[in-house]
Amino acid sequence: MDKKEEEKQIRRAFKPKTWNEIKTHDSWSVFKIMAEFVDGYEKLARIGPCVAIFGSARTKSNHPNYRLTEEIAYLLTKKGFGIITGGGPGIMEAGNKGAHFAGGKSVGVNIALPFEQQPNPFIDPDKYILFDYFFVRKVMFMRYSQGYIVLPGGFGTMDELFEAITLVQTQKLVKFPIVLVGKKYWSGLIRWIEERMLEEQNISPDDMNIFTLVDTAEEAVKIIEDFYNKYALKPNF
Repeated sequence: MDKKEEEKQIRRAFKPKTWNEIKTHDSWSVFKIMAEFVDGYEKLARIGPCVAIFGSARTKSNHPNYRLTEEIAYLLTKKGFGIITGGGPGIMEAGNKGAHFAGGKSVGVNIALPFEQQPNPFIDPDKYILFDYFFVRKVMFMRYSQGYIVLPGGFGTMDELFEAITLVQTQKLVKFPIVLVGKKYWSGLIRWIEERMLEEQNISPDDMNIFTLVDTAEEAVKIIEDFYNKYALKPNF
């Protein structure tokens, strides 16, 4: 976005509105939000246990992380798990691709954005949902995933990662496995968490056990599988 367009958006945001305009806009927003929740719940309630895969939309198909994600999704699907991604390109596409070619359920919860988020072609047509609201989309991720695999990504990936960690930490979410893949990529962040958050007692030592750091597809899949075996859970598709 250029500076002029950015300035126009800021000025529109501060433009005075009448009470009727505010009331009308907010009322329609509530209905739109409700509709997105209903649509998401109806479509995703039937898919069974899924593992969410988070990561950058900008990862190219020839990048090692793309191939790694595809392998993780393929192996998880062969063990009976569905895969749910943000439905876009990059790591998301790799996750859906792995699930698709393994013959499993491939779910995409996409978001309407001006760039990056065209749906990838590996999502099951009946398991694709497009959202306008990020927060509704995140609810779908957290509600219908029983494990989270996090590949290298940007701000969106960090948002999803820390959402899952926070919900587990505050016991708003069952302690499903959260797996960070790529020690080289994530080690600096984890070191900062230990040296800043933990050292200054903004988190507790037990919070560091909420997530696990691995390097390979086999390690990531084993953590998910071990969790299910421990609690005698079985994927239902």
